[in-house]
Amino acid sequence: MKSDLAEIPLSDEPTIRDDEDTPETVPVPHALVPHLGETAILLDIDGTLLDLMPTPREVWVPPGLSDTLNRLVERTSGALALVSGRSLNDIDLIFAPDVYRAVAGHGAEMRLSLDSEADDVHAPPLDKELKRRLAAIAKLSPGILLEDKGYSLALHYRLAPHAEKAIYEAVSLIRADLPNAPIEVLPGKFVCEIKHSGFTKASGVRELMKHEPFKGRRPIFIGDDVTDETVFAIMPDMDGLAFSVGRRAIGVNGHFDAPSDVREFLAHLLDEARA
Repeated sequence: MKSDLAEIPLSDEPTIRDDEDTPETVPVPHALVPHLGETAILLDIDGTLLDLMPTPREVWVPPGLSDTLNRLVERTSGALALVSGRSLNDIDLIFAPDVYRAVAGHGAEMRLSLDSEADDVHAPPLDKELKRRLAAIAKLSPGILLEDKGYSLALHYRLAPHAEKAIYEAVSLIRADLPNAPIEVLPGKFVCEIKHSGFTKASGVRELMKHEPFKGRRPIFIGDDVTDETVFAIMPDMDGLAFSVGRRAIGVNGHFDAPSDVREFLAHLLDEARA
C-alpha cells in the first residue's frame, strides 16, 4: 500500500527557478512529523549536515546537532543513517562520543548495528603500487592533502584550488597506463577521490534499506555533492524523497541553501512533534 507520505506538501512560496526541472522547495516540517515512524532519514555529512572547512580535519559538530540527531534516532526507532564518503573511523571521530548507523566510504563500509564497528566491508584495498603513484600527485603543489582510506585514496585541494586541472590530468595519465585497473574517479568539492569500482553511495543505501530498522520505510535523503547524485537517482525507486544542499540538483524534490538550513529543518521536525 502506498504511504501517505506521497502526499507531503512542499513549500507554497514561489521562487525563481534556474531550470524547469530543478525544484526550489523544501519540505514543510510539520507535514513529516506524523510519519517519522515510517520514515528513514539518510544524511550526507560534509556540506550537508556540517559546514565545509579548509581541510577535512577541521569540520566540527555545531552545538545542538548531536541532540537533534539522537532524538531523531529515537523518533524513527533507529532508522537514521549517515551516508558519507568518509570512513567509519572518521565519522566516529567527528561525532564522538555518539555513534550512528552509517554507509561510509561511498558504500565500501556499512554499520547496521550500533553495537558493532562495521557490519560489512565491500571493497578490497587498493593496489599498493597504484596508491603509491596516486599519492605522488600530492607533490604537485603545497596545499594538496592526501587521505588514504585503504579502499580509496582522496586528494583534497581546497587549499590549492589552482592545482585542480593538474591533479585530474595526472590521474588520467595513471588510468591510461592501467586501463584494466578496476578503479573509478569521483570528483567532489575540491577533492578527487580514486576508489574501487563496483560500489557507490547508492549501492550502500540499497543494501541498508534491506535491513531493519530501515526495511519497509520511505527514505528521505539529503546530500550536496556530485557523489550524492547516485542516491538522488534511486530515491524514486524506493518511493523516497531527495533534497540537495547548496546547489539546485536536477531530479531532487527540493533544496536547502546551506547546512545550517538542514540542521534547522531537522530540529524543526522535533519542535513540531513536541508542539
